[in-house]
Amino acid sequence: MNFNKLLILYFIAIIFSSCSHVYTPALYHHNIVYQPKPSSFDTIKSANYISVAYNASSNINANDFQESGQVNLSRGYIFNHVNVAFGLFGVFGDYENSAINPGDANYFTRKFFGAVGSRASVNLFSTSISERSEYRYLGIEAAYSHEFGAYANFRQYLNNQPGYYVDPRTSLFTIGLTTEILVRSENKKIQQSFRLFFGTDAGYNKLNETYYNNKKVSTNTFPQLFNLGFMDIYPKASYYIKLKNYFATIETGGLFLRLGYRF
Repeated sequence: MNFNKLLILYFIAIIFSSCSHVYTPALYHHNIVYQPKPSSFDTIKSANYISVAYNASSNINANDFQESGQVNLSRGYIFNHVNVAFGLFGVFGDYENSAINPGDANYFTRKFFGAVGSRASVNLFSTSISERSEYRYLGIEAAYSHEFGAYANFRQYLNNQPGYYVDPRTSLFTIGLTTEILVRSENKKIQQSFRLFFGTDAGYNKLNETYYNNKKVSTNTFPQLFNLGFMDIYPKASYYIKLKNYFATIETGGLFLRLGYRF
């Protein structure tokens, strides 16, 4: 089979999988975000961080769209070769339908969702001889969120309806491992970092027994490549920059932009 035929079959698989009605929690694969912390370059050993964020993304079939705003408040510490952070957050947004056509059962245009939760992060680090970089070589991130609103109620209603693949959970606990490299400018005013996260939304996910095991969608693209049948492991990349006491992050998983202030 030549490459062109393989490419055609690949896109056919995507088209058929995108016809499926799949509904996941609003923060599915979005529960974890970058947690800023004081670095070994800073003169302070602890700090508070407040930020606002905008997130826009599609569902796992890329046929529905959601956007939301987020408020984060956290506190970070640095100890001897250990960074720690923990905080609270709130999310408010809309889930927009494209998969269900007008006139079909359960059609809607958009549904509100909200969530509140907490996050924690700890990592080990070492500094370079030049003291221009900090390697946070191993970290653990965890987050808990509780979702509410019309979209959560909609998933609960569809949970036992035929023709839909639904993860009805309204509470998510996410945990995973991180690695990060942080560097500073020569004048010490600017810090930048790049972080990789690999983790899972822990607990029972009904989609592992329905959507991911369905032969028609078993050739689904990126999200399913990391599904082990009992957990869904996914990666996430984050870029962080700090100028004096102002900071910003850009993160994968759709478009996630955040601006904040350290005090």
